[in-house]
Amino acid sequence: MFNDPIADLLTRLRNAKTAGLKSIVMPHSKLKEQVAKILKSNRFVTDVAVAKDGSFKSLSITLSDDPDAITSLIRISKPGRRVYTTAKNIPLVLGGRGMVIVSTSGGIMSGRDARKAGLGGELICKVW
Repeated sequence: MFNDPIADLLTRLRNAKTAGLKSIVMPHSKLKEQVAKILKSNRFVTDVAVAKDGSFKSLSITLSDDPDAITSLIRISKPGRRVYTTAKNIPLVLGGRGMVIVSTSGGIMSGRDARKAGLGGELICKVW
């Protein structure tokens, strides 16, 4: 069993991209689903689907065909060291070409949306 579902999601995406896989399937959690939907809305992945198999749910993510869609996935806030920021200090990734995912009081959102809403929170990961 793993203790950090976001690190598990990012590692599975990183490994799938390295192996040249088109899609991956993993155990479902609401947090993973929200992060995957943000990646989909920013065109880093193609599709996100939740399937129910008996009493268990699984999360299926289809990777983009573009080889430059995801270059790097970096976990910022970890279980041993949480990283928080205000709305004004949300970092830009590669001058706006990448994105940061933030867990705010208004839910999980991209750094751009959090800045527009004026919400700070926990920095989850950087993607470019």
